[in-house]
Amino acid sequence: MTKLFTTSTRRGFVAGGAAFLAAPAVITNPARSATQLRVRTPGGAFDEIKRRTVYDPFLKETGIEIVPVPSTLGKLLAMYKAGQVEIDCIDTGNDGNLMLEEAGALVPLDYGAFRYTKVEDIEPSLKLPYQVGSFVYAFVLCYRTDVFRPGSEPKNWAEFWDTKAFPGPRTLAGMESGSPNLEIALIADGVPMDKVYPVDIDRAFKSMSRIKPAVSKFWDTGALSAQMMADKEAVLGVLWNTRAQASIDGGAPLGIQWNQNQILVQSYAIPKGSKAPAAALKFIDYSISEEVQKRWLAEYKAIPVNKKVYPHTSKLLIDPATGTPWTVSKGFMNDINWWSANRTKVSRAWSNWVL
Repeated sequence: MTKLFTTSTRRGFVAGGAAFLAAPAVITNPARSATQLRVRTPGGAFDEIKRRTVYDPFLKETGIEIVPVPSTLGKLLAMYKAGQVEIDCIDTGNDGNLMLEEAGALVPLDYGAFRYTKVEDIEPSLKLPYQVGSFVYAFVLCYRTDVFRPGSEPKNWAEFWDTKAFPGPRTLAGMESGSPNLEIALIADGVPMDKVYPVDIDRAFKSMSRIKPAVSKFWDTGALSAQMMADKEAVLGVLWNTRAQASIDGGAPLGIQWNQNQILVQSYAIPKGSKAPAAALKFIDYSISEEVQKRWLAEYKAIPVNKKVYPHTSKLLIDPATGTPWTVSKGFMNDINWWSANRTKVSRAWSNWVL
């Protein structure tokens, strides 16, 4: 398989933000066992699949139980600033981990301590000092196959924006998901994929205003986006391919259009104040090993970060015309550094716009 990634920034792979779940506050439990590892995760189908392919085997291998904990970026930062960190390991988008790194809330990863994963097998652009990738995925155009027969669905974001030619309710990512789909809005407005950065925020929101009447709801979690499509609250949506595929595998009548997909990276980090940093590092090491990535990502259907697993990547993720992942043949890479510098500005603009 050809190299998955071709573009990097001063911090490595350029990718868009994955979500921080809007969730209840983390419950403090000072009496928790040293054999438990509290990991911030996206929840939903993600954890269901990962429990049987990663968490339970890790427990059997090490005696350490993984306890998934929902938490927002704000909560993680608040815990760090208060010196009361109740998360041992962070599993989230690389844009979120970049923000935590810049806030001084992460510890460097000791790759020299890895025992399950050969460090040289990790995609170099995803092996960074304070975070390491766990898998690669993308924002894709998702559609109901009982509304749009495969082949008749919108083929690009401009067509997705065309509510007359392709009628029906839509769903897109909102600010609460981590970042709204501004880049996609610009592409729908005629901006080439390789020209979306720096994002013209005003133009993006003007484009969003054109689609807004057709949006039944802006989603805040991947679980909600998939549920809306499965329940037919929306017939077209901007979804993570992993969530869309999990719904398809569960029998939902959904399809994926990969053209102009937006590449995203999920990554691991260890927060300062973790009560079990050695166990956190062991879990990270274990979960990106060749054997575990092969088992896990065969079910979750995402692109691995362990290069030894590339030949085992699901055929659903490969463009048959090129033999490369759809992210390479049809996608564009998001600039997490742009989002880190502009998220506050976008959040203010979103608050004014969404009302």
